[in-house]
Amino acid sequence: MDARLLKIEAARAALAYVEDGATIGIGTGSTAEEFVRLLAAQVADGFVVVGVPTSERTARLCGELGVPLTTLDAAPRLSVTVDGADEIGPDLALIKGGGGALLREKIVAAASDGMVVIADSAKLVEMLGRFALPIEVNAFGLAATRLAVEKAASRLGLSGPVAVRGGKDEPFMTDGGHMILDASFGRIPDPRALSSTLHAIPGVVEHGLFLDLASVAIIAGENGVSTIKATR
Repeated sequence: MDARLLKIEAARAALAYVEDGATIGIGTGSTAEEFVRLLAAQVADGFVVVGVPTSERTARLCGELGVPLTTLDAAPRLSVTVDGADEIGPDLALIKGGGGALLREKIVAAASDGMVVIADSAKLVEMLGRFALPIEVNAFGLAATRLAVEKAASRLGLSGPVAVRGGKDEPFMTDGGHMILDASFGRIPDPRALSSTLHAIPGVVEHGLFLDLASVAIIAGENGVSTIKATR
């Protein structure tokens, strides 16, 4: 089964966590888009749901497919958020942000009663860090912030290139007008320590370590779909 079909199967299983009449968070990325397409088909059949999109990209897709939307200001508490992940580690610790929407994704997930992660089995890891960690930063003082990130990581025994996404000449800009540093630290043995360290750096807006947010992960693999629940 190819990667897209696995994503579709994970997304299909996530529909069971969305109740009729609910207001939900809708993630960003290729797997989340498969969920939007399946959700739109149910809406066309009379299923009632309102979504809060985590990016302009997701909002456009929902609009094209007829999924009703609202804002987090109008609906500050959500029943569930369904989103993908770049990596899924022990106890559903995540790395997210490959799609560039990590700040809004984290805000929406934190405003939800539960977060359902949908992914293919290739995203499961024993320790986070194989995927470069996205760090959303303010454009002002970029060089100083990048240096501070490198120094802070070094104190935790982490090293590796920290690159501006898109390059300095045409950097990727988030929906919030920020830039992203992709930090290739390799294995991250203590995500909580790194999370706290990055949050203490002026210029860092948010990072892609999603800790204590995901409640359920739906994983699609060659042998079918499995569910992992957080143990905390």
